[in-house]
Amino acid sequence: MERKRKYLKYLSLLAVWAVVFAVFFAAAPDAQAENRDFIAADGIVSVAHPLASQAGLEILRKGGNAFDAAVAASFALGVAEPAASGIGGGGVAILYVAKENKSYVVDFQDVGPAKANANVWPRDREGKIMNKAKRIGYLSVCVPGQARGMEVISQKFGSLAWADVLAPAVRLADEGLPVSGTLNSIIMESFSDMNLYPSGAFFERHFLEGGLPKSAGEVVRNTDLAKTLRKIAAGGADAVYKGEIADAIVKEFARPQAGGWITKEDMANYRVIIREPVVGSYRGYDVYLMPPPSAGVTVMQILNIMEGYELGDKIAKDSGQFNHIFVEAQKLAWADQDKYAGDPDFVRVPVKGMISKKYADTQRKRINPAKAGPKATAGDPPADESASTTSFSIIDKEGNMITVTQTIGHFFGAGIVPPGTGILMNDHMDTFSQRASSPNAPQGGKRVFSSIAGAILVKDGKPFLTLGSPGAARIISTVAQVIINVVDYRMNLQEAINAPRIHNRNAAATYLEGGYPAALTDELTARGHKITVLGVHDLYFGGVQGAMYMPDGKLHGCADPRRDGVAAGY
Repeated sequence: MERKRKYLKYLSLLAVWAVVFAVFFAAAPDAQAENRDFIAADGIVSVAHPLASQAGLEILRKGGNAFDAAVAASFALGVAEPAASGIGGGGVAILYVAKENKSYVVDFQDVGPAKANANVWPRDREGKIMNKAKRIGYLSVCVPGQARGMEVISQKFGSLAWADVLAPAVRLADEGLPVSGTLNSIIMESFSDMNLYPSGAFFERHFLEGGLPKSAGEVVRNTDLAKTLRKIAAGGADAVYKGEIADAIVKEFARPQAGGWITKEDMANYRVIIREPVVGSYRGYDVYLMPPPSAGVTVMQILNIMEGYELGDKIAKDSGQFNHIFVEAQKLAWADQDKYAGDPDFVRVPVKGMISKKYADTQRKRINPAKAGPKATAGDPPADESASTTSFSIIDKEGNMITVTQTIGHFFGAGIVPPGTGILMNDHMDTFSQRASSPNAPQGGKRVFSSIAGAILVKDGKPFLTLGSPGAARIISTVAQVIINVVDYRMNLQEAINAPRIHNRNAAATYLEGGYPAALTDELTARGHKITVLGVHDLYFGGVQGAMYMPDGKLHGCADPRRDGVAAGY
């Protein structure tokens, strides 16, 4: 094994890129040629992998509602997109229950183990964290929430038996699936770090072939995960948090090099929280978003600022004026997020003040309409008045809607798989700040702040649109842009998802996706923006999965060409 790890290390710079260009670009799906969307009458499922879409659709056809289908899709995604999400991670769901005309947020984010604090990571003399310990290995892992979160959704909102909704994922894990072009590229991206993974043998056995990344079309089969899913189907989420799966996780983290980082008490004490959504409005649409410690507030701040401009026919989407304003709005919203955002059970987050229209008017005045401003500083919102990931969206025939965003952190998480479980553990300690003074500093039992920001739009009391995206910090700008594309620029949802994107995380560089007119780069540069141009439909910009009602009442499910997703319906 050591010889092979050294082999990986020395070949990574040469072999990876040779195989990337030879395999990925030859095998990756032609996004432009594929039909990503689907129009249906009774139910629509849009997931980041076609086999997971089929899992959700199977449950809808059996009489399940959108929430049953979401549980099926969630577990199936952990099999079909193993690098991005699964039982070893967590996430957030936003739901619209049609018969109640009410939205809920189910927060199953990962939490810091009892030993978590900002001083746990080894540092050099300059205070820098050593050996990627914040991102890879035992000290990067939080207590996972996915299984318990799905159980809560099933019990509170679903209609079918638990074992029935897990059946598609069990079958998929048993059968295995071919490596897609996207998964191949993710293996490539993670290849040079695999020699640091504590569970390197697992990754070599499942994702490499002859010491090199598996090519698109080769099969990945995780039989240990199939056994784990059967245990969960039979015993519920308690199998993960109190039963033999918990024992296997705790045993792995009791090893001397792990230092007992996650304990039996950490697992048993995990709790899901049902929260009230952040509620705002945008040009007559009610917007329901995920509250802290997720990033719906930041999306709403951007929308509120943009609402003060006459977009649509007055300001073209591809113009320098629109993109300049949108970048400056992002910078202002990000500055507030960095100052105020955290787990509301541990820090005060002035949500209502941050999303008020009056505060947006103040923030908008800080934008120079002609020139890029410097890095933004946080504003002063008024007192409250009277944050590698995957996402999917589902609507059923009753009008129930759900968007789930779930993740294990970076691709392949911490590089840890407790033996016998097939579960890839998250690296969500990396999402915490390394500064003890930050509102997002790590602490036992604290939820990480994340950029997760799924959204539901309702018009005149009727469901209209649900969407979400992976992509770390790009989630926020992506969700805001897709909403603007639909509402202001009257695009259908697939057009809105396909359209190129722009992103700035309150930093020097502004990232512009390929597909914009060439003149836009020159115009933004002239306004003082430092532009980095990336590829067309670049994976950097996330992967929106969404669904909406069309004017004739039919359902339009749409998937992002930046990922492997395909919508399905009936």
